[in-house]
Amino acid sequence: ILIVKKLLTFLTCLYFLLQVCGSIILGVSIWIRVSKDAQQVNACNSSLFAGVDLLIAVGSIIMILGFLGCCGAVKESRCMLLLFFIGLLLILILQVTGGILGAVYRSQTEASLNKTLTESVKALQSSAEDSKAFREDFQKFEKKNKCCGLLNGPADWGNNFKNPSLKICDCELEKPSDLCTTFQGRYIYK
Repeated sequence: ILIVKKLLTFLTCLYFLLQVCGSIILGVSIWIRVSKDAQQVNACNSSLFAGVDLLIAVGSIIMILGFLGCCGAVKESRCMLLLFFIGLLLILILQVTGGILGAVYRSQTEASLNKTLTESVKALQSSAEDSKAFREDFQKFEKKNKCCGLLNGPADWGNNFKNPSLKICDCELEKPSDLCTTFQGRYIYK
């Protein structure tokens, strides 16, 4: 009986830790979803939030499963522990299914991602008014993250890079560093 009580105490702590981890994942993903910077990225491409939405769902599920496991272990409730086990089994099945689908549809996923990135590069190279907001938001993103380009560095900007009034990718560091390089006679972020 002493061993069973120690095991239940251990499981209670483990399930409580699981619930805390689920709460942290849920909280951080909601914070990312509603943050001001994320809204700017969303204005450029709304499909980028699919991963954050998935994290919100995963965090919620982990939190609920942690609650079921913790309460089931404390109250020694077979029903709660059975629901916890079924939830874990469903997650395992979903992970295996997701892995198989990821392996099978890898080429389509890569093609879709490459198509999206290529369209974004075309928007950077365009001088049309309809892509102006995207270019400005992307410049802010580059400046904040001290980077330049999307796929091929500064070459992604095409002829827009040569426009001196845009100050695309201009490195603001006064001393030479590993973050900056020279491209077409300009000191820019890598």
